[in-house]
Amino acid sequence: MGWMSRFLAAVTFLAIGIIFSPETFGSKSDGPNQPKLTTLLTLAHLLCFSTAWGVALWVTFIGGIIMFKNLPRHQFGNLQSKMFPAYFSMVGTCSAISVGAFAYLHPWKSASATEKYQFGFLLSAFAFNLTNLFVFTPMTIEMMKQRHKIEREANMGDEVGWTKNKEVAKVNPNLAAMNKKFGMIHGLSSLANIFAFGSLAMHSWYLAGKLNL
Repeated sequence: MGWMSRFLAAVTFLAIGIIFSPETFGSKSDGPNQPKLTTLLTLAHLLCFSTAWGVALWVTFIGGIIMFKNLPRHQFGNLQSKMFPAYFSMVGTCSAISVGAFAYLHPWKSASATEKYQFGFLLSAFAFNLTNLFVFTPMTIEMMKQRHKIEREANMGDEVGWTKNKEVAKVNPNLAAMNKKFGMIHGLSSLANIFAFGSLAMHSWYLAGKLNL
């Protein structure tokens, strides 16, 4: 386990502690928080949420597409295998801090229905990223390596963009089977990423409603 995973684990336990026992950390449902601490936690929440939102937007809809269209496919896959663990660790950590700060500022006992829904969206974003980091991404990377090996034997992988993989798979049962497994796990990973992004999008709508420009 790398340092990022250890840090994420520590932040996760802190966030869970704040959610289920906010009084332990000084959050009181029957009175106002200290102004300076409230400001600090609000800042932490906004910075971490905006970082998670911005990174998710870039990686999901911009950076990944640009790399796919301009890098040889195997090079693109190898780069993604290094980038995605860092991506999910970063977004997961930022989501955990946002959850903890939001829970401290809005204790469950006194939170409105809307604020409780926001707990749900932030927790969902965190959970989906955590699932991707520890479940889907390792499986996807391992299957990608196995598929790359089969493809290299068939002289594929140096093309940019769309591949001839499907055509070759029609006469290569091993590649066809690996494509099916990889497609299923990669699809679940992509779906979890979209759900996480959607949860962050819902929270951004909530925060926009709080602005009075």
